[in-house]
Amino acid sequence: MATKRTKEILALLDEHYGRDYRVSLNYNSPWELLVATMMSAQCTDERVNLVTKELFKKYKTVSDFAKADLKELEKDIHSVGFYHNKAKNIIATAKILLEKYNGEVPSKLEDLTSLAGVGRKTANVIRGNIFNDPSIVVDTHVKRISNRLGFTKETDPEKIEFELMKVLPKDHWILYNIQIITFGREICVARKPLCDKCFLNDICKSKDKKLS
Repeated sequence: MATKRTKEILALLDEHYGRDYRVSLNYNSPWELLVATMMSAQCTDERVNLVTKELFKKYKTVSDFAKADLKELEKDIHSVGFYHNKAKNIIATAKILLEKYNGEVPSKLEDLTSLAGVGRKTANVIRGNIFNDPSIVVDTHVKRISNRLGFTKETDPEKIEFELMKVLPKDHWILYNIQIITFGREICVARKPLCDKCFLNDICKSKDKKLS
């Protein structure tokens, strides 16, 4: 059960960022979100959205990605970084979706994480945003800020995921990640958190907190 302090933090996040569950990645289908999320690793959503705007016009189906030429796809997604592995995994995943799942994106965590290049983070993005299955996505922002807020002392993403499941009410599992990404980019940045502008300043327990 969420503590009074946790409820206060979540209420303030809701007040400032709303309760819109949609991720900032642009997509029109489950497989488009899957591809976009795979490309977003160590890359900004803004950059991914610029790439997918043309990418999804060129590759219109899962089959198109499965048939894609590796070198050509690498060129198409070059600007998102780590394009060699990302292109290879996208093609491999598309083939698995066709062979095992009739071209559909599966909903179960174990099925999603069996896809090439898909870990718990990507799987939970799909589960939460496509299937409305309450899940917690632990990215760099969630990891850093959850520690700063005192929600966890863990550093391993999977352990953080399970700790947050105990701390946060289910109706905020998906929402928390979406809100914290914005919060982490605008205020609680990694190197120099803008504590003087932070609406959580009064209840933050971070050792990084600026007192002046």
